[in-house]
Amino acid sequence: MIQKYHLQRAAYVLLATAALAACKPKHPTSVKPGKESTATGIAYNKKDGFAVKKFAGAKAGPNLVFIEGGRFTLGALEEDVMNSRDNRERTVSIQSFYMDETEIANIHYLEYLDAIRRDSSEEVYTRALPDTSVWANPLSFNDSYVTQYLRYPSFRYYPVVGVSWVQANDYASWRTGAVNADLYAKGNSSGKKKGGFSLKKKSKQAAAETVAAAETPSAAAAKPSLESGLVLPDYRLPTEAEWEYAAKALIGTQYVDENQSNQRIYPWDGSSVRNPKKGRKQGQMLSNFKRGRGDYAGIAGRSNDGAIITEQIYAYPANDFGLYNMAGNVNEWVYDVYRPLSFQVENDLNPIRRNGYLDEAKNYDKKNNNSIIDDKLRVYKGGSWSDVAYWLAPGTRRFLDQDSATATIGFRCAMIGVGRNH
Repeated sequence: MIQKYHLQRAAYVLLATAALAACKPKHPTSVKPGKESTATGIAYNKKDGFAVKKFAGAKAGPNLVFIEGGRFTLGALEEDVMNSRDNRERTVSIQSFYMDETEIANIHYLEYLDAIRRDSSEEVYTRALPDTSVWANPLSFNDSYVTQYLRYPSFRYYPVVGVSWVQANDYASWRTGAVNADLYAKGNSSGKKKGGFSLKKKSKQAAAETVAAAETPSAAAAKPSLESGLVLPDYRLPTEAEWEYAAKALIGTQYVDENQSNQRIYPWDGSSVRNPKKGRKQGQMLSNFKRGRGDYAGIAGRSNDGAIITEQIYAYPANDFGLYNMAGNVNEWVYDVYRPLSFQVENDLNPIRRNGYLDEAKNYDKKNNNSIIDDKLRVYKGGSWSDVAYWLAPGTRRFLDQDSATATIGFRCAMIGVGRNH
């Protein structure tokens, strides 16, 4: 009897082993490419041969959240009260990508300023400084924000403002070099890497790469090769379509077989800007915005949205992708050039407007003051602490010159989802 039991047990083990073996991938993968080329049969990593380094798989960079791509309806769902007619509904598909969990905060931007102040020219440093005068108003006593908002420690995790579209792009280039220099150093050294914001000086290698990233138009020359598997693709501003897709987060409205229970006007369900869930937070504002003329937060003791101006980057509930403040707090720069008729000519796969292609600026006659449209106007989205609820809807869009800055516009970065097509 005992012998029969052991035989049965052995049989089960063999069957389980066979099943596991059958489950193993029969084909090489990016993580396990095999020992030799399936195209030539030549062994990898031979002396003077093709080097295929170890790769653990694509990883998200610091502060990035994975946004699974898919199909959605791009465009405004609110009534077009501005009569701009510049974001009509159309179906598009967005490839998977990564996006910053939060807006870039003052402490993040000060880290950048610290790095280029020590490693770059005075001209580069001056060019990177946010315009703190955006808080100044001859009819408002905002003087303390002008001098303290960027640098006073209490504002560390408030979104950086006064940054132009060009400065936001420069920050993304520097961040790419800084992150990759750190990752490469960690991947090639058993010891702890020194360096950091206001602590100790960077290692010579990291410092050199940071300088190159800050001073050159492209960080490509500064970072190690992509083949090493130790570095990330470039940080960048999200496209308008990516930003809108991530803000709506329609992944939270699905229930079965590609069906969605509802569309979304805001980054949450429903037509209200208040929390509908029962409990102590019921009725609280889901975003930081201007509730009406002269009403930025409610009354003392019951300050509903909790912020007269900006609020910390982790305030308010995240949307279903895990992204904070995709409505309110500060507007955010996106990559796209503004055109009122983008919806008519954009591709339906990963749409973008990178210049005046098919809709040239000369057609708008800015030279004779018949229009303000040119190839330097950039889109910003999301609404801010100073905007009414209409601008919180992801489908609304506005624009500003790429060299301009305000106290209501910040930014966050995005990155391609390498090797992830779905």
